[in-house]
Amino acid sequence: MFLIQRCLWSLSNKARLLKITCASGCHPFSTSSKMCKKFKIARRIEGLDRNVWVEFFKLSSADPAIVNLGQGQPDISPPEHIKEQLAEVAAIDSMNQYTRGFGHPSLVEALSSLYGKLYDRRIDPNHETIVTVGAYGSLFNAIQGLVNEEEEVIIVEPFFDCYDPMIKMAGAIPVYIPLRFQPTEGNEWSSASWILDLEELESKFSSKTKLLIINTPHNPTGKIFSKKELQGIADLCIKHDIICISDEVYEWLVYTGHKHIKIATLPGMWERTITVGSAGKTFSVTGWKLGWSIGPETLIRKMQTVQQHVIYTCATPLQEALARAFWFEIKRMDDPECYFYSLPRELEAKRDRMIWLLQIIGLKPIVPEGGYFIIADASGLNVDLSEMTDDCYDYKFVKWMIKNKKLTAIPVTAFCSANKKYFEKYIRFCFIKKDSTLDAFEKIIKNWAKES
Repeated sequence: MFLIQRCLWSLSNKARLLKITCASGCHPFSTSSKMCKKFKIARRIEGLDRNVWVEFFKLSSADPAIVNLGQGQPDISPPEHIKEQLAEVAAIDSMNQYTRGFGHPSLVEALSSLYGKLYDRRIDPNHETIVTVGAYGSLFNAIQGLVNEEEEVIIVEPFFDCYDPMIKMAGAIPVYIPLRFQPTEGNEWSSASWILDLEELESKFSSKTKLLIINTPHNPTGKIFSKKELQGIADLCIKHDIICISDEVYEWLVYTGHKHIKIATLPGMWERTITVGSAGKTFSVTGWKLGWSIGPETLIRKMQTVQQHVIYTCATPLQEALARAFWFEIKRMDDPECYFYSLPRELEAKRDRMIWLLQIIGLKPIVPEGGYFIIADASGLNVDLSEMTDDCYDYKFVKWMIKNKKLTAIPVTAFCSANKKYFEKYIRFCFIKKDSTLDAFEKIIKNWAKES
């Protein structure tokens, strides 16, 4: 009897509750698509839900036979000393607690020492550096700390895909300028063929322009901006009195015959430039998610303010191990075996192998000057993409390739917004891979060539 009464009470109570509506007219238990307005997405992230890494990670993970050359995730082993140092640090009790919010003391000292040599100036470790959650964290801190609503930020297309949404989340307006493919004799299929037109760049400046972001060595093209190009960009930054964020996460990955120049070292640029670096790219430890920024105190202080209210600090053991790794390499910077120099030598051979393999099936690779990606023109292949439903050719091609060849790349229009038409025939491959991964890639390519 008691059980029957409880059931009747429960049904009666649920019926009563279902009559209650919120102020906007929504039932509290409704699963209707007419969601209460209070549950709507925040305007700052409207339209930003699609993400190329989420989409293609899911596709690449669907079958263990797929060879993933899409995401820039090394599967080579990091230097032994950095792994050993992390193991040692983890055993120290004090290293498993909070550290200084803007960068672990030994790490900012190491950054100050290293970049002091590269900039030929003293870098104040406490006021001219900040350690962040990856390069993402540096970019987020800088944009949130420096850009106001309705101000404009100039970005070069293709761009690393987080630039655009970070600008929009700040309420600012991204202004796009494309690299243009202008081959000349001797560099027809080199990343040097991608040119930034300085006259076109100047036309993008307005009274609302607050900031310009450059990326060199460039992802995804592999372009290294020349000193002439950087000087032209610097002159415009000074003329229009704007800030420059220089994303230099691939700063050490420079191949034979090329040189990376830091725009902050050009006259008049130190005081207006934030330079971004990455432990993941420098030491092949992307899972550590540590990055940093170097710049004048006036700019770094704004980034520190954002950090203290968002993430506070980064993981102490990782920062201490990274500091020790830097000191290890700083002491042998005159030795060719220094990891800063040995890694690009190793990758250059992998790059050349991948270029040769891509050409076998008729893909036309653009030889990168730096970084660890190759973009290749896929438009010359006679492939039936009629079953693919995406709008852009490169998305269709990559999804066809995953399905039919068990090979993943990334469509280059994922790095574009306003100028996709210039880039939709290109796909991006990553070559920071161990030999066994490239062997599997070679097997796919040779079978593909036979079938063709």
